[in-house]
Amino acid sequence: MTSPATSAAPRSGALHRGPILAALMATMALSAMDNTIVATAIPQVVRDLGGFSLFSWVFSAYLLTQTVSIPVYGKLADQWGRKPVLVAGTVVFLTFSGLCALSWNMASLIAFRGLQGIGAGAIMATVNTLAGDLYELSERGRVQGWLSSVWGVSAVLGPALGGSLAQYASWRWIFVINLPVGAVSLTLIGRYLHERVARARHRLDVAGGLAILVAAGALVFGLLQGGTAWGWLSRPSVTVFAIAAVAAALAVAIERRAPEPIMPGWVWTRRVLAGSAVGAVGLGLLVIGPSTFLPTYGQEVLSLGAIAAGGVLACMSIGWPLASSQSGRIFLRIGFRDTAAIGSAVSVLGVLCFALAPQPAGVWVAVVGTLVLGFGLGLLSVCTVVGPQSTVAWQQRGVVTGAIMFSRYLGQSLGAAIFGAVFNAAILRRLRSAPPALRHRLPQQVDEVSAALGRPGHLSGTAVAGYLRQAISAGTHDVYVGLAGVAVVTLAAVLAIVPRRFETTAGAGADHPGS
Repeated sequence: MTSPATSAAPRSGALHRGPILAALMATMALSAMDNTIVATAIPQVVRDLGGFSLFSWVFSAYLLTQTVSIPVYGKLADQWGRKPVLVAGTVVFLTFSGLCALSWNMASLIAFRGLQGIGAGAIMATVNTLAGDLYELSERGRVQGWLSSVWGVSAVLGPALGGSLAQYASWRWIFVINLPVGAVSLTLIGRYLHERVARARHRLDVAGGLAILVAAGALVFGLLQGGTAWGWLSRPSVTVFAIAAVAAALAVAIERRAPEPIMPGWVWTRRVLAGSAVGAVGLGLLVIGPSTFLPTYGQEVLSLGAIAAGGVLACMSIGWPLASSQSGRIFLRIGFRDTAAIGSAVSVLGVLCFALAPQPAGVWVAVVGTLVLGFGLGLLSVCTVVGPQSTVAWQQRGVVTGAIMFSRYLGQSLGAAIFGAVFNAAILRRLRSAPPALRHRLPQQVDEVSAALGRPGHLSGTAVAGYLRQAISAGTHDVYVGLAGVAVVTLAAVLAIVPRRFETTAGAGADHPGS
């Protein structure tokens, strides 16, 4: 099969980098904002479509398909070029955004969200790869800062926009609004991105790709369902993880023999790449913890409004792009490994700021800790992407970037499962150890705690309400203790696995002074 080769592509589109960067930011905004804008409209979606017991899959289906498809798109971007993969993925994303807006029940919405995630996987795999193609090493930190700012703006704008559209128009508009943004992005990409590629014959690794999709899909599915839909040691959980293990072993066997494997073995044997992948998993874990539990803590424990609670979390999205924009100066001076280590160490301080504070921690403790954590993650995120990219040529950059992005989203799925179990266990422990005078008045299940606190006047100002808030505070504190452990392990892994100095390739950061 004939497809584009990679001969002269590293500087493709260099004359129009400004419009292309704008297109990349607009395209990334589609994926970055999608979950945050949907979250605030879920009550209206459920009222219209029904299916309350299924609504969590509106998010899970999207995350699942996005995560498992990223490695495949990374390989296709190396074989066929970045532009066709990005354009095709964006078209898929927009097509199923429109179909999400036309959903007639919860099942159809979940199905369309899953297919929409397949397009999002292409976006995440290629946007960061193109940034590595178009910019010199000295510029990539600044560019990553711009791309990171998209996530920061999305974290703040998404909930407000989603709530406004759901309240004053219809929840269906949260999907329709993707269409004009995507159209602008496709127009800019079509006009300004011109890859200089030759034609070459490639062999598609269909068997390896299917094995990877099954292995990754079963793993992520098991992590999303474990502890919620079924117990971790239940028969469904054991079955799903067994399927993941068998498929992973099969994928390794297939990839070893494939002429052009989707996920080559050298990605995991080179210390730079393996260490960066571990750092990306840690990054995903550190992102998902506060993102999931801090807004609940702000509203239920600190009695903040939804907007104010979201504002506390948004502090992470302020520190992140600030650090990313300055990371280039740092890693050009001291190297990728040491910069990533500094980012991990700062992340440790950020989570300890909350974990070591007297409980319940006040709003300013949460604000400062989240801001510091965002700064640390900004340094770590750039180094785990730009560092590996700088060690390979254009022909391998898509695979490497895809592996790193897959690791990051796998970390998020793993974190959602682990920290959810930690949070629920802490609350359940508090419920079972409550004073006898309160025990019969307390909810018996974790799922009932937030609902009990949300009933107007039902528990307000009572000892029961205070005890439940203390339970949520204890659960959030335990999550942050776990986050501190993750940050320390990430720091140790970066220092132990990633070499302090490594070779960079021509055209991919050869101007690096030596890290």
